[in-house]
Amino acid sequence: MQASPTGKCLDGNKMNWHLQEKGKAEMKYLLEVCVDSLESAIAAECGGADRLELCANLVIGGTTPSVAFYQQVRQAVQIPIHILIRPRFGDFLYSLAEIDRMQAEIQKLAEAGAKTFVIGALTAAGELDEPALKKLMAAAPKARFALHRAFDMTENLEKALYQAIDLGFSCILTSGGAASARQGAARLRHLQELASGRIEIMAGAGITADNLAAVMAESKVSIYHLSGKKTRASAMRYRNLDVFMGLPGMSEYENYVTDAEEISKAVKILKA
Repeated sequence: MQASPTGKCLDGNKMNWHLQEKGKAEMKYLLEVCVDSLESAIAAECGGADRLELCANLVIGGTTPSVAFYQQVRQAVQIPIHILIRPRFGDFLYSLAEIDRMQAEIQKLAEAGAKTFVIGALTAAGELDEPALKKLMAAAPKARFALHRAFDMTENLEKALYQAIDLGFSCILTSGGAASARQGAARLRHLQELASGRIEIMAGAGITADNLAAVMAESKVSIYHLSGKKTRASAMRYRNLDVFMGLPGMSEYENYVTDAEEISKAVKILKA
């Protein structure tokens, strides 16, 4: 199964299993795929993703996508899109200027039709920055908000969970405070139990079709977040290997794209 730049799967079928199962028993699991290109968005839907997290610059953890990019993807896919709001690479301690910028970006994207935003901000002490988060949420009063992995960088995950509930977040993306969801699976289960249905816990970080079943078995979480990406060599024939436009050592001649087959494998595990 492959995706084409036209917005259609090359086999002619959109493989979203939520749509295929419509009319049957309610879906138990949900798969969110994070993407930073139109090609990846189309591939994710073709592979069976239930929704997208849309960002730019996924290779550095993701930053805010442009309005034009959101509109391009919105026209190409049918599944819901959550928008990452993050002004830069690095920590989540933001200046007033950065908060103002994020607020303006939320307003513009909401005006363009975005309905769910993924945000996060911390204090220097490693707690959720409630004033900053309230300001961001006020930028789109009718929107839903999910808390991104700034949560994993808090000093006390349990306290941050209760703060997120009080703030009105609908979901938390987390690895359980570990380097990967596989390593944090036991903590994810604990957070799921503490949440008690008041907020969704979505497992993410390092999840692949190869380890998904193990994370599911230990965490008991029902929502999963992954990229399903593969490395693709650049089509450039002439290459200057001595120059780096971004991070030193990061190849200028490799691209990361979501692979529909990888997403399909993950979907089959969730459906099993």
